[in-house]
Amino acid sequence: MEYNQLTTLETANDLGLRPEEFERIKEILGRTPNFTELSIFSVMWSEHCSYKNSITWLKTLPKDGPRMLAKAGEENAGMVDLGDGIACVFKIESHNHPSALEPYQGAATGVGGINRDIFTMGARPVAQLNSLRFGDINQERTKWLIKGIVKGIGDYGNAFGIPTVGGEVFFDDCYNVNPLVNAMSAGILEVGDMISATSFGVGNPVFIVGSATGKDGIHGAAFASKNITEDSVNDLPSVQVGDPFQEKLLLEASLEVIKTGAVIGMQDMGAAGIICSNAEMSAKGEHGMRIDLDKVPMRQPNMEPFEILLSESQERMLIVVEKGREAEVQVVFDKWDLNCIQIGEVTANGRLEYYVHDELVADVPADDLVLGGGAPVYEREYKEPAYFAENKKFNIEDITEPEDLKVAAMHLISHPNIASKRWVTEQYDSMVGAATITTNFPSDAALTSIKGTNKALALTIDCNSRYVYADPQKGCAIAVAEAARNITCAGGEPVAITNCLNFGNPYVPEVYWQFVSAIKGMSEACVKFETPVTGGNVSFYNQSTDDGPVFPTPAIGMLGVLDNVENRMSLDFKKAGDLIFLIGENKNDISSSEYLASFHKVSASPAPYFDLDEEYDMHQVVKQLILSKVIESAHDVADGGLYITLLESAMPRGLGFDIESDDEVRKDAFLFGEAQGRVLVSVKADKEEEFVELMATSEVEFSLLGTVSEGDLLVDGELFATVQESKEVFDNVLHHILGQA
Repeated sequence: MEYNQLTTLETANDLGLRPEEFERIKEILGRTPNFTELSIFSVMWSEHCSYKNSITWLKTLPKDGPRMLAKAGEENAGMVDLGDGIACVFKIESHNHPSALEPYQGAATGVGGINRDIFTMGARPVAQLNSLRFGDINQERTKWLIKGIVKGIGDYGNAFGIPTVGGEVFFDDCYNVNPLVNAMSAGILEVGDMISATSFGVGNPVFIVGSATGKDGIHGAAFASKNITEDSVNDLPSVQVGDPFQEKLLLEASLEVIKTGAVIGMQDMGAAGIICSNAEMSAKGEHGMRIDLDKVPMRQPNMEPFEILLSESQERMLIVVEKGREAEVQVVFDKWDLNCIQIGEVTANGRLEYYVHDELVADVPADDLVLGGGAPVYEREYKEPAYFAENKKFNIEDITEPEDLKVAAMHLISHPNIASKRWVTEQYDSMVGAATITTNFPSDAALTSIKGTNKALALTIDCNSRYVYADPQKGCAIAVAEAARNITCAGGEPVAITNCLNFGNPYVPEVYWQFVSAIKGMSEACVKFETPVTGGNVSFYNQSTDDGPVFPTPAIGMLGVLDNVENRMSLDFKKAGDLIFLIGENKNDISSSEYLASFHKVSASPAPYFDLDEEYDMHQVVKQLILSKVIESAHDVADGGLYITLLESAMPRGLGFDIESDDEVRKDAFLFGEAQGRVLVSVKADKEEEFVELMATSEVEFSLLGTVSEGDLLVDGELFATVQESKEVFDNVLHHILGQA
């Protein structure tokens, strides 16, 4: 269709717009849009850009906190105050649909995009994390996906020069068609040095900088806002292509040009490309722009206006410069050998006017395109799915306890969800920049030192999507609590979260119920832990025609801070003879555990035991223990239960354990249940009295389990295995399935 041809309802439908949205667009314009204009609305009003089906509930999340410097929705990413004039910018986003079709480039450009969100605000990225979900690891397609996605993340991040310090990997059949690829980045800057994604000052020039524009990624935002089907392969042009070396140049040039003081505003070009940057900056600054599309540097000839506007070519920025200071900006980008081309100027009328060789090809109001302006907002119907009531009928007594629990223990150790993910992590450079503390310091959260200070960042991503499926409200609260637990066990103070909300089709009432319930659980837990939500990403339509939706997966990226890095805490047992204590209470509970799901193959059960108040109180006493230098290690009890936690604490130094089970609960529940609110700690024998006295000042339950041993894994005097044989299995599960990385 010609760019200036008037459109019809059929055209709107082809572009993913609903009939009522097409009518609303005609009302806004006072006429029928041409194809370029309708293409603009189709991407800006897509779920990916407008959050039209989620914003009502996202607004209920807690956003305020004493450390907040940029709240959710105010900038490209959230920003928090770390003290001493230092701030941290951090965010998480998804790249699920592109990675499902072209895993290498889909994942690589996800890494590039999230890092641009950080440095476009003036922060230097210092750490990356990711949360990955795949289907059955024994399927050839899953192997293809994981190999491509992990290599894409590793190649881009390693070449860009930012360490990948943490993350998670989970396998379940529900992700067979639709994997999840969530990328998180954190950066550091001095308070007051932030640059905003805004535009103002009539006559100020508008520059596009970085890479040239091509036809990759066109309609990528709309592509991310529909289900995966057999025909999705035809959307392959929607997958962008990244160049990490170009991004490294763009990073350095962007941070340098900000220091000139000549930049009014800066915005990266991610989803929806030029149009999104134009619209968001103009709407925020309450101005408009005139853009000459023929001046945009292009990689391909004869690009149509809508292709230039909607291209999601990577490594590009839009900057608005103070008039008269163009030369200062040009010098910086010439130094880094990057395009820096003036393509327009700021106007006063609040409209976005696009020209090609002085011919007006599109004229749209900026404010009506964006979230918080005229973009549609919907409240979808939701209802509790039938499976939820079925889950509540689960009774532990219906599950026969195995005669030989050693078999169950070895099953868990060798399960891809529990076993070491070193096949993945060895492909990531965790040491570039030399700030990563946890490379040789195993800890529940990744720790990154902050240059020039005695502070450190503590970072983690957490979500057990099986729990969220079982009970979305409780499961999402658990995800927040576990993230906080990881920060706490590493010696940090939880500060704030970013989230990546991965769900199925929002027009399905049962799916939307999962989303609404998860938001409620997240709000409850974030209020309790005083960790405001700084922003993130909603990714709907994670489902296929045949397999249905994935597990609801609200990945929680949490930022914590250590004011004194000397207070960091590791998870590894230090020496034989140390005492092993459990903080928190054992429960007769195996609900939604890996043990129940994969060993007994029972999928219908509620989320595991969780009490938010008890959890919070437990965190406070663990913080006291760490600051008082009473404990030698701290490790939270999570996937796989207490036995796996013990093993993970024993393996780093080749030690073992000798423990007694709790007669009050079933032995399988004691060893493999995943009841929340528990942390395993080790204590020197001569610190036992001090430990007990400190614990006695709290109302938190605790119990002595046993002692650290030389290398045998003993439960009630029975040898389950040696640490060496367990570690051999644990370390090599993925290598045996996937081959050498």
